[in-house]
Amino acid sequence: MDWQAITARIEAAVAPHIGTGKVADYIPALARVDPARFGMAIVQGNGEMITLGDSHEPFSIQSISKVFTLSMALRHYGEDVWNRVGREPTGSAFNSIVQLENEKGIPRNPLINAGAIVVTDMLVAASNRDAMVQELLARFHRLSGDDTIGIDEEVAESESATGSRNRALAHFMAAFGNMANPVEDALHAYFRQCAVRMSCRQLARAALFLAYDGCDPINREQLVTRENCRRINAVMMTCGHYDNSGDFAYRIGLPGKSGVGGGILCIAPGHGAIAVWSPGLNASGTSMVGAIALEELVEATGWSVFG
Repeated sequence: MDWQAITARIEAAVAPHIGTGKVADYIPALARVDPARFGMAIVQGNGEMITLGDSHEPFSIQSISKVFTLSMALRHYGEDVWNRVGREPTGSAFNSIVQLENEKGIPRNPLINAGAIVVTDMLVAASNRDAMVQELLARFHRLSGDDTIGIDEEVAESESATGSRNRALAHFMAAFGNMANPVEDALHAYFRQCAVRMSCRQLARAALFLAYDGCDPINREQLVTRENCRRINAVMMTCGHYDNSGDFAYRIGLPGKSGVGGGILCIAPGHGAIAVWSPGLNASGTSMVGAIALEELVEATGWSVFG
């Protein structure tokens, strides 16, 4: 693979679009992020890392954290996870409350806010809210080989202060009996998991196990079973970008998860993991420049799961 030519092609494709899109200004701490930033990291199974731009710059991973908490919940609870959260796309915004009424407090999937809150609630029930966050950080440290990853306390506080919609979702699910812990305990952990700061390099390395049947190809640790790895990737493909998931699959054809901090994580099964960051978002909360970079990468490498 001629990575020099491929990275030059990606840089040329994104250059006219740098700074486009809208930062997530409903979270005050994210509203101040420079929309002209762009970084990308591609990690292959042999550990080789290809980087572009601001790949070392930490950013708030936001909803990308949901992929990792789902993997933790599946490891702890197995198939019982799906008794409390579904596996279907929503076609609705990431923080929509509409479908919960008709579906009796069972969120459509674990990658929308309501579903991720339920998954976090499961993990909090297995220990407590602070231990759950520490376990997530320890997992990131181990997977990335970097113990500098931490939580942006300003972002966590900002999310909590503006988290009325998430509180409404959690209380609504509690009314249907789908919350095991006090709402504020689950949300305390949820806001902090979303405020984890990682660089593209750290994020891609941490997710590499999802490209290799749940087994980290560098240290040979089995993080999730092969079956659960397949399921995580399937949910990412169909639900990872909210009401933009179909378009993302059409354009890029890889399992992925976006976050309103401007990050996107993608998995190329058998090839590697890719993390891209550019803060300007489209209307569905996915990085505009990040999606362009990923589309160009897939065109150049042929890594789409659809051939």
